[in-house]
Amino acid sequence: MPLSGYVERARAIESAGLDDLWMAHTFSFDAISALGWVGSQVPRIGLGTAVTPTYPRHPTALAQQALTAAAMSGNRFTLGIGLSHKVLIEDMLGLSYARPAAHMRAYLEALLPLLQGERVEVSNSEYAVKGLQLVTPGAEPPPVLLAALGPAMLRLAGELADGTSLWMVGERTLTEHIMPRLQRAAEVAARPQPKVIHALPVAVVADPDAAREKVAQALTVYGQLPSYRAMLDREGVSGPADLAVLGDEALLMATLDRLADLGVSHFNASIMDVEEGAWARTQTCLATWCSQRA
Repeated sequence: MPLSGYVERARAIESAGLDDLWMAHTFSFDAISALGWVGSQVPRIGLGTAVTPTYPRHPTALAQQALTAAAMSGNRFTLGIGLSHKVLIEDMLGLSYARPAAHMRAYLEALLPLLQGERVEVSNSEYAVKGLQLVTPGAEPPPVLLAALGPAMLRLAGELADGTSLWMVGERTLTEHIMPRLQRAAEVAARPQPKVIHALPVAVVADPDAAREKVAQALTVYGQLPSYRAMLDREGVSGPADLAVLGDEALLMATLDRLADLGVSHFNASIMDVEEGAWARTQTCLATWCSQRA
């Protein structure tokens, strides 16, 4: 949809009483720039990228973008970043994807102090930033979340970042793999309790079976990407549609209750418009749940 559509969407979910609008960075608008503009138009809603790939952007450029979006939105912006996937970074862009976790650690060594407004002196395996300091009036350092699924990335998310942004993760994987590793890393580093942004495909529908077939078709690619495939296999499911929450309002609310009790701090509802009226019903259900938990 055009940029104006994101503003309309943000206004709608803000009016409904929801907290945040998360935007993926894929093959359309730059998510950070778009959300900064949305934040300048919509007064309350929280905004976050889920997620922006690091490889194509030098950490100094990403830090400037993120701080600008923070200033434009009145500091309601959260920076979610991730490695993306070999098929995009190496096969399409020609960049090495040989050591992804090492890349992310090197990236954060430069990015995090830049966001804090510190004068940065970094020389590591990938970046050399010498004496650079960013001054961004009106901007506060945004929270930084990592898309973390494997042990090395979860350790980084707990040790250095403010938490993780998840996709294609089931509840067993969440409780047995994600949360323990993330929390342990934060404890060892004497960091605050990490945020867990848990995204799932959801829809309030009358015909769950038909909806699941459509979701399976729409999300096929996520079952083929190695990092997500590993999480699906760990959960013991065949594909992305098996993780989708598709059914009536009671099912969705029960799922949200359960995830909140497990320690999920933010639920990122990827609403699947697979049935007439599904989007509106799902948004209303989410807003009702939020008002009841408030």
